[in-house]
Amino acid sequence: MKVLVLVSGGMDSAVALHEAEAEHEVVAGLSFDYGAKHNHREIPFAKKHCDSFGIRHEVIDLRFMNTHFESALLRSGEAVPDGHYEESIMKQTVVPFRNGIMLSVAAGLAESRGAEGLVIAAHSGDHAIYPDCRESFMKAMGDAIQLGTYAEMNLLRPFINLRKEDIAVRGEVLGIDFSQTWSCYKGGEKHCGSCGTCVERKEAFALAGMADPTQYD
Repeated sequence: MKVLVLVSGGMDSAVALHEAEAEHEVVAGLSFDYGAKHNHREIPFAKKHCDSFGIRHEVIDLRFMNTHFESALLRSGEAVPDGHYEESIMKQTVVPFRNGIMLSVAAGLAESRGAEGLVIAAHSGDHAIYPDCRESFMKAMGDAIQLGTYAEMNLLRPFINLRKEDIAVRGEVLGIDFSQTWSCYKGGEKHCGSCGTCVERKEAFALAGMADPTQYD
C-alpha cells in the first residue's frame, strides 16, 4: 500500500516510519510546524529519518495555532509543567483538536500524492489526557477520511493499543538510534528530564529494559 506517514521526530513516529518503510511504499513523511516550543528541535530529526530512506520529507505550516489557540505546549502559552505524562496537570499541554486538524491536512496531501493510507503513531499512553489520540476519536476520524476521499483512504494506527515501552522494543528490533529522536516539550538544548514527555521517555526505556541514550539536563 502507498502510505503517507506523520513524522514528528519523536520516538513513536520514528518507529512508525521505519515499520511503514518495511511494510508499505512510503510516498512521504509529513511534519507540522504548529508553533510548539519543541518544533525546532524535533522536526530536524523527522527529516533525518526520512532522509535515511530517501523518503520525501514535507513540513506544513500550521502556526496559526500558536496565534489563536491556548496551550502550554505552544510558544504563546505558559511554561510547560513538570510531572508525569498521565497526571491531570499535563492537560495544560493539550492543543485543542490538534490531531483532527493535522489528519485533515494529511489526508488531503496523501490523496494528492497518490497514497491509499495514512500512518499515525498515537499510542495507549496518550489516551489519558489527549482526547484526539483515543481510539474512539481515531476510528471516527478514520471513517470520515475514508468517506471523504476518492481513494477511500485508510487511517492506519499500528500502536493504538501499545504503550511506549512496547514501541521502544519494536524500535530496538529495527535498529533505530533513539538518540536521534526528540521528546521534550520545553525545546531546550537538551531534554529537560522533568516534563511529562521526558518522564515518559525515561520510563519507557526502563520498562523495556533498554539503555536510555538521551542526554538530560
